[in-house]
This record gives sequence, structure tokens and C-alpha cells, in this order.
Amino acid sequence: MDPSQPSGSSADASASSSSSSAVENLAAGMAAMSLQDRFELLRGIGEECIQEDELMNLLQKKPVPICYDGFEPSGRMHIAQGIVKTINVNKMVRAGCKVKIWIADWFAQLNNKMGGDIKKIQTVGRYMIEIWRAAGMNLDGVEFLWSSEEINKRANEYWPLVMDIARKNNVKRIMRCCQIMGRNDSDELTAAQIFYPCMQCADIFFLKADICQLGMDQRKVNMLAREYCDDIKRRNKPIILSHHMLPGFKEGQEKMSKSDPSSAIFMEDDEAQVNLKIKQAFCPPNIVDGNPCLEYIKYIVFPWFETFEVVRKEENGGNKTFANMNELIADYESGALHPADVKPALAKAINQILQPIRDHFKNNSEAKVLLNTVKNYKVKTEDTSSRPQAS
Repeated sequence: MDPSQPSGSSADASASSSSSSAVENLAAGMAAMSLQDRFELLRGIGEECIQEDELMNLLQKKPVPICYDGFEPSGRMHIAQGIVKTINVNKMVRAGCKVKIWIADWFAQLNNKMGGDIKKIQTVGRYMIEIWRAAGMNLDGVEFLWSSEEINKRANEYWPLVMDIARKNNVKRIMRCCQIMGRNDSDELTAAQIFYPCMQCADIFFLKADICQLGMDQRKVNMLAREYCDDIKRRNKPIILSHHMLPGFKEGQEKMSKSDPSSAIFMEDDEAQVNLKIKQAFCPPNIVDGNPCLEYIKYIVFPWFETFEVVRKEENGGNKTFANMNELIADYESGALHPADVKPALAKAINQILQPIRDHFKNNSEAKVLLNTVKNYKVKTEDTSSRPQAS
């Protein structure tokens, strides 16, 4: 097996499902839910929705809306990309949507990920798909699309769209979108990186997306797409459903960082690494805001298990199962729940979530090859590259 091949493997064949039977399954799932239930399920994914009335109107009029998500294959996958994305994609599929996941290999090359080596980038892309499969992502409603392949197939459609977006925006407006690449306005950018936002904006229309389901850090380019609709007098704008960005484990660390291994749980972390990272994480007593441990519980543990179990001695309050986040917050703010209670319970829950993925990469020969190949890339890249990496 050549781990650098982006397509043609049995893994990709089963991961991409655009058959009529899959569409029928989506429609059947949608029929089992009320319109309001579907709306609330989708709306619950987003920290922000632009606009809610447009989302409701879309669900009323289109049987199977198209949701777009995308990622740069760029080395290690942290738990937000692995588990939170799995949770969100499964919600979209359950709500009757078809999810197109854009494997942005050309974009990673533009952004100089993996030293700009396209074969390495594509290997990392296949590794990430394998993680989502092992994590339980519902692939019946998912289509994985490689940007390099799709753009080449329909170049006459894609590049005029990119050029039109570029013509209708000045450099200052495009530079405001640099955050989407994990860059700041002050970073020294290549011409390729300045071109990148025009391409990402074009992706939304190229994929015929009704809903853009990306992180809050991608908001600016999604807004660029809505502004472009005004420019071309297009009435149906893409709906932006931006999910919350999990913070890093250190005090004041607003987001996870792939360049800081201690800032997050990564999908290949073993049990001991998970325990140590959570043990060292910032978790001030009685304080909820800016507490990364509580955010992990809210955005990962509760959506996964629907409860949070704390095991402790009787003199410390005894065992308790929390049924919702509000109940947990009340105990934490009052001091009835202490960081020393939270951290071991959180570590146990995260390890339970990750164990099937660890088992898959240990027992599946193709998955094992991918993991070892990417680990080797990671060592070489960290030794030779000083560029910042997007989280």
C-alpha cells in the first residue's frame, strides 16, 4: 500500500458515499424528526448562526441540505478536530444533511504545511479520515473530496470563480481573512497565502454548500462569501454555522496549538499522556469562565456520554453522576466540586473515548502503516520547520 495516494483505496471508497441509497437514508432520518427538532439539532452545533431565519427556511424548502466542512492535512490531529468534528458531523447527518468534507491538500501546500510536500500532505489526509472512521463518524452521510482532484476535474468552473472573487475585493479585505490559515495580519505572507482566502471563499460555491460548518476562526472568510453574494446579486447566501473553539490547557491560551503538544489532547496520545496533560491543566477552583477542563466536559464529554461521572471518597462528597452542564457548574462554583474531583474523572472519560481509536491503529495493518508514516513525518517536520502551524 502506498500511504501517499489520495484516492483509489478501499478506505476512501467506503468513506465517500454519494449513492442514492445514502441519500434515501438521509431522507428517512429527516422524516423521523420534526422541523423544529432538526433546526435545534443543527443550531446547537454553532456558537453563532448567520442567520437563524435562513437556516429554518432552508430546512423547510430543501430535503437534503449540503453542509460544507474542510481541513488542511497538517500533521497531528487534536481532540477538537477528531472528536468534536465527529460529534458535529453526526448531528448534521442525523438532521438530514449531506456533509461534504473538503480535504484541502492544495491549500495545505499553499500554506507550506509539511514543507509543502503534497505526497506527505495527502498521506496525513488519509490518516485523518482513518481517525474519524475509528471514532465513529457516520460516513453514510459524508463525502470526502480532495481539493487537488476536484479542482482539476472542473478547473474551467473553479478558477474563473476564484478570479471573480479576487477582482471584487481589495488586498486589505483579503488580508483580514489571514486568521483562517493560523496567521496574523502582521505575519509575513507569501503571495500564495494571500491568494488562499479567495480560493477558500470559492470552495463554498464550488461545492454548492448551503451551510458552512467551520470554527469561529473561519468566520471572516465565510462572511466574505456572503458579501460576494451581495456583489453578484445572489439571493441565497451560505448559512454560517460556526462552532466553538476549544481553548488550550494553559492559562489564557485561547485555542489549541499543534506546535505546543502540552496545549491539547492529541488523537494518538496514550493513557499516560492524557492523564498527565489533564493533571497539569489550568483548572482554578470555583471559576468556570476560561476553565479549559470544564470546556472539555461541556463540548466533548457531555455530547459523547450525556453524563459526567465523578468518583471520590465519601468524606469528599461521594460519587456523583452529573446529568447536565448546569448541574456541574452549580457544584463547581459553590466549591462542592473541586478540581481534584474533576481532573481524574475527565481523564477517565477522554481515555474511554480514545481507546477504540488506539485499538484500531494497533490492530488494523493499513491504519498502523499510516500512523507510523505520519509520526515519521512529524519528527522530520518539527526538526526542519520554524513556521507556525494552524490549530
